[in-house]
Amino acid sequence: MRKRNRHARAVLAGTAAAVLGLAGCDALGGGDGSGPSGGRARHAKPSPSPTPLWDSSPSSLAAVGDSITRGFDACTVLADCPQVSWATGDSADVKSLAVRLLGPAKAATHSWNHAATGARMADVAAQMTQAVLEKPQLVTVMAGANDACRASTAAMTPVADFRAQFADALRTLRRALPKTQVYVSSVPNLKRLWSQGRTNALGKQIWKLGICPSMLGDADALDPAATLRRDTVQKRVEDYNAVLKEVCAKDARCRFDGGAVYDFRFGTDQLSHWDWFHPSKDGQARLAELAYRGVTGKAS
Repeated sequence: MRKRNRHARAVLAGTAAAVLGLAGCDALGGGDGSGPSGGRARHAKPSPSPTPLWDSSPSSLAAVGDSITRGFDACTVLADCPQVSWATGDSADVKSLAVRLLGPAKAATHSWNHAATGARMADVAAQMTQAVLEKPQLVTVMAGANDACRASTAAMTPVADFRAQFADALRTLRRALPKTQVYVSSVPNLKRLWSQGRTNALGKQIWKLGICPSMLGDADALDPAATLRRDTVQKRVEDYNAVLKEVCAKDARCRFDGGAVYDFRFGTDQLSHWDWFHPSKDGQARLAELAYRGVTGKAS
């Protein structure tokens, strides 16, 4: 009887050791991977990375906005010159955003300029309606200067209205093209443009024809009233830029330039030699550079 008990205990001990050995091997990953679970672990494919929302190499582009995007006064006095537009122009001197992104040949057939000289933010929704017909992968927006450039500071677009109009423009695009990207340029520093341009007598004569009177009127006046007027315009521009940033941030496929255009220090070489206020061809080229960096770089 004692022999049979010893034999039974030996069998149980051996069985327990075998079970524990197998459990330990599995827990430590020491198996040869030939079992079902080992094979799945070895040959499992990694989860694909999510597709980024921002594509730095879109295949088509449409532009909306105002006279800057139309190349106004860059080639001749008081006239549009869209061939030198920072956004869609074909000038080799400028190398527009479209040319830099698409190449000259494709830019000629896959970029469209719906901006209009004199346009304000209230006009951008209608421009977006035109733009969606081409189904662009990227839309550039540069608007707001004319909302500040009014006959008087009282006539400037209120900030709340500007916000509603910009949001409406984005909604117009999104209803038709939910995946199209939007690149928004900041409103330029109008006070700096006045400071640079007022050194030119010819430019000041052109200003008297009605270019941005809220900022450029009585260009040489430095009295408290004139200073307050210009500071009021400048504050409104800063408020507009804050709106562009905030509204754009709510759209996953919208990118604001971070104030790059506002911060750019336009010199006399970058200003039109017709009106000393709008960008010259060189100024348009600098805007194209800023936009290209903004579109292809990492989000700030």
